[in-house]
Amino acid sequence: MKEGKKSVLSGVPPSLPAIVKATRIQEKAKQVGFEWDKKEDVWKKVEEEMGELQEAVTGGKQAEIEDEFGDVLFSLANYARFLHIDAEGSLEKTNKKFIRRFQEMETIALASGKQLSAMTLDEMDAIWNQVKLQMKNS
Repeated sequence: MKEGKKSVLSGVPPSLPAIVKATRIQEKAKQVGFEWDKKEDVWKKVEEEMGELQEAVTGGKQAEIEDEFGDVLFSLANYARFLHIDAEGSLEKTNKKFIRRFQEMETIALASGKQLSAMTLDEMDAIWNQVKLQMKNS
C-alpha cells in the first residue's frame, strides 16, 4: 500500500456507478489476495446470497431485503469479473435490448388497435415472446 493510503480501497472513486464501483472494489481486494480461486466458488457465493435474499423476503423486513439484494448484485458483479464480462456494459446492453423489444411490443399492440395498459399480462407476454423470436431471427 502506498504511503498515506489508509486502505487498499481508497483509490475507488465514490462517484462511480454502483456496478462499476463493485468491480473496482473487488479488483482492489484481489491485489492483496482477497480473492476466490475458481469461478465455481464465486457462483456458490451468488447462490448463497440469493438464498439469503429469499430468506429476507420471507421475513418481510424491507431493510434486510434491500441489504441482501445488494449482496446479490455485488456477488454477481464479482462473477461477471471472473467470466471476463463487463457487468456495467452487459447491463446496458440488456437495457437497450429491453427498450427495443418493449417499443416493438407497443407497435404491435397499437397495430391491432390496443393499448398495452388495456391488455392482460398474458396478452402482453404473448406479444413479448413473438417480438423476442422476431428479433432473434433478424
